[in-house]
Amino acid sequence: MDNGHHSRRIIVTGGAGFIGAALIRRIIRGGSTAVLNCDKLTYAAVPEALEDAGGDPGYHLSKIDICDRQGVESDFRSFRPTGIIHLAAESHVDRSIEGPLEFVRTNVMGTAVLLDVSYSYYRELNSAERADFRFHYVSTDEVFGSLEPDAGPFTESSNYAPNSPYSASKAGADHLVRAWHHTLGLPTVVTHGSNTFGPWQFPDKFIPMMIICALRGKHLPVYGSGINVRDWLFVEDHAEALWEVFCRGAVGESYNIGGGCELTNRAAVIRICRLLDRMIRDSPFRPHERLIRFVADRPGHDRRYALDTAKLARELNWRPRHGFDQALESTIRWYMQNLPWWERILATSYGGGRLGLPVESGAHQ
Repeated sequence: MDNGHHSRRIIVTGGAGFIGAALIRRIIRGGSTAVLNCDKLTYAAVPEALEDAGGDPGYHLSKIDICDRQGVESDFRSFRPTGIIHLAAESHVDRSIEGPLEFVRTNVMGTAVLLDVSYSYYRELNSAERADFRFHYVSTDEVFGSLEPDAGPFTESSNYAPNSPYSASKAGADHLVRAWHHTLGLPTVVTHGSNTFGPWQFPDKFIPMMIICALRGKHLPVYGSGINVRDWLFVEDHAEALWEVFCRGAVGESYNIGGGCELTNRAAVIRICRLLDRMIRDSPFRPHERLIRFVADRPGHDRRYALDTAKLARELNWRPRHGFDQALESTIRWYMQNLPWWERILATSYGGGRLGLPVESGAHQ
């Protein structure tokens, strides 16, 4: 099983995505683990986030659609993984409202293909290799639906109640992973992560969009009255937790990964504005809060997400290491220092509006 100095050989799907790239950087930093990044390189891929890993002899990229069974089988045969961490997904809620079938295809069918290929591969391993093998599925807190304002946070045993086509497709994949474990015996772990932010996040997501709009003096489009609550998690903390669960999590279990920082969308935007006021004293857009605009709400917009992470703390001794304000400030600084990266994206593949909503909603103001 030992291939050169790389004792572990991990397939990471979606490794050119925001969280996947952070995870691969974390794995490569640790040494002794080879990584095969299986990624379709869609519009949201950020291959630049992996430039550090690119020079590592243990890092390999396979441009592949996870729905391509023959391609996936070929990668398994040639790479001989000791485990797989599956992050590849269509992940934008607004886009799932506009075009749900692509989400079902990638998130449900793609996961089923990976499970099926993994299981066939697993059955051919010897007993020592089987004991090492893991299929780690990376899911989202959105599968649990919306929390009432005064309710306790979601736990690992919360009921599923997905509301958007995106969260429904992720929930469907969760159930497939459970079935392959309980009925077929594939050793799986599942994680549910909360809203993640940090460097290299694609500009269509909430925090980078607000930072970029503010830097450009554009309106900051906040849905509804901004009262929707999210639990914010820094991407480096998320990557660390994923690796801990993959290496040490109990087979058949699921774990919540949250930042323990609940904020309304309005409060999060105000924090961004005030940090920018302090960081760019000569900005013509100060105070940046003047740029906030409340726009038509997203259909079926979940009111609140929050995760109870006590299980992860208790069993694996994991806690987030970055406070929200510190992480947000370093993220803002990163976007200020990496203008060419996001300006190129805005000029080519993405115009900067809220995706998936009709123009008349005010989303593209």
